[in-house]
Amino acid sequence: SGSGGGAAAGESWYLALLGLAEHFRTSSPPKVRLCVHCLQAVLPRKPPARMEARTHLQLGSVLYHHTRNGDQARGHLEKAWLISQQIPQFEDVKFEAASLLSELYCQENSVDTAKPLLRKAIQISQQTPYWHCRLLFQLAQLHTLEKDLVSACDLLGVGAEYARVVGSEYTRALFLLSKGMLLLMERKLQEVHPLLTLCGQIVENWQGNPIQKESLRVFFLVLQVTHYLDAGQVKSVKPCLKQLQQCIQTISTLHDDEILPSNPADLFHWLPKEHMCVLVYLVTVMHSMQAGYLEKAQKYTDKALMQLEKLKMLDCSPILSSFQVILLEHIIMCRLVTGHKATALQEISQVCQLCQQSPRLFSNHAAQLHTLLGLYCISVNCMDNAEAQFTTALRLTTHQELWAFIVTNLASVYIREGNRHQELYSLLERINPDHNFPVSSHCLRAAAFYIRGLFSFFQGRYNEAKRFLRETLKMSNAEDLNRLTACSLVLLGHIFYVLGNHRESNNMVVPAMQLASKIPDMSVQLWSSALLRDLNKACGNAMDAHEAAQMHQNFSQQLLQDHIEACSLPEHNLITWTDGPPPVQFQAQNGPTTSLASLL
Repeated sequence: SGSGGGAAAGESWYLALLGLAEHFRTSSPPKVRLCVHCLQAVLPRKPPARMEARTHLQLGSVLYHHTRNGDQARGHLEKAWLISQQIPQFEDVKFEAASLLSELYCQENSVDTAKPLLRKAIQISQQTPYWHCRLLFQLAQLHTLEKDLVSACDLLGVGAEYARVVGSEYTRALFLLSKGMLLLMERKLQEVHPLLTLCGQIVENWQGNPIQKESLRVFFLVLQVTHYLDAGQVKSVKPCLKQLQQCIQTISTLHDDEILPSNPADLFHWLPKEHMCVLVYLVTVMHSMQAGYLEKAQKYTDKALMQLEKLKMLDCSPILSSFQVILLEHIIMCRLVTGHKATALQEISQVCQLCQQSPRLFSNHAAQLHTLLGLYCISVNCMDNAEAQFTTALRLTTHQELWAFIVTNLASVYIREGNRHQELYSLLERINPDHNFPVSSHCLRAAAFYIRGLFSFFQGRYNEAKRFLRETLKMSNAEDLNRLTACSLVLLGHIFYVLGNHRESNNMVVPAMQLASKIPDMSVQLWSSALLRDLNKACGNAMDAHEAAQMHQNFSQQLLQDHIEACSLPEHNLITWTDGPPPVQFQAQNGPTTSLASLL
């Protein structure tokens, strides 16, 4: 028994050092230096290969997570990966090392070193379902970040098939839903439909942990809702959105049971509960903004931003900043419509600040930022700046829907400037709603008809204008696009007024006014009240004319005050920024307050 005792004694020093290291790592706050000392003390004693590999992994992990010693961390992780490959069945160390090491390579921008490493690890992990799936997800994510969505989709397909073979329908659904998300990003709609149908069946048939089941449903429904919203189908999406909101309520009542799944391939979570909650608020805001329920959009944005503030105190996950930027982008558009330009401008500046903290966030949102600045410029009547902002945004985007949205708004700038016919004709040809419209979005096509109508109106071709506007109305009524309906009604009212058909004009302007107050859309209210004033004057209704004139006066005052306030903010200088990262100097010292405080 002598030698046995010796081996045990030999391991006891090692276990003691490891125990001590772990004690220092888990103390609050972690005593990183002491933990590293303990682990480093193991290596000079020539421990057995398994101990040596595990120690290198732990050192690499601690240095990677808690310090800035990237080189040292890399050295230890490389040794752990090298040694563990020689040892049979040493999965947890082997694949943890591979996973961490490729993460570190990516942080150092050595993506081309990370890829073959992950491929090798994927190849040798087929007997270890958990790691095989996790490494496939990791490589797919790496390809996604590099915008190589085709390779990412292939890997997710491989993962889905593997999960099916090892009997994990749950993880198969996660792989397929992730693939569906990428296909939506690539606009491969023919492939998305059958895939989403299959996912729906798998999710409904899966009997497992209720939280996992509901989170799959949330993922599935979020894809469906965003798919409808991308297509500009604001009315058709309602049943899906309702299901999604019920689903998130169910999840918030469920307790996270600590029952571990029996199949190791099931050990994945899509998103934490709190993140899902913010995501559902976010798609609700997207819907409310598109449909023109701007007060509802406001309410949900406030809820989501409050939740995000709380989460960001404890969690530095980059997805939270993405959520925050997308929420702000939507609420900024709402504020420009409701006549709160100064607040919108401060929020644009807030988006700039978030983008300064993350180059990736900026590269993903630069085109949207310039588009928002362009919309702001239109609202304060700086048409040259609006043109420059939209031109910059067009240069930066590859996203079809955003491109069509920008072109539509740029066309409206040229129409207002009145002397840009050549440019305007070439733009309108590219978004011709009558043939070869570039995107499948119902909403954008309806908007293209409206822009045509506006141009024909300015050229005095009233019958042609009426035809285009009736097309817009038909489309906007079909999908409850309130803002387009209000704009088309008031423009039709204006045309009938010019043609001397006062009764028809009144039939258009009155519902336009009602809809505009419901949204509320400040510029349509201003326009409608001016028309009502002139109509009533022309028909000899002095009382009504006076009342409409009073309303027009009030709207003008509000808009003027807001205009002056916005243009006097330091952030107003952002309208001249068209190149490179967002400028720093224009931002006010303290970030803008949330909506309510700034409106009081």
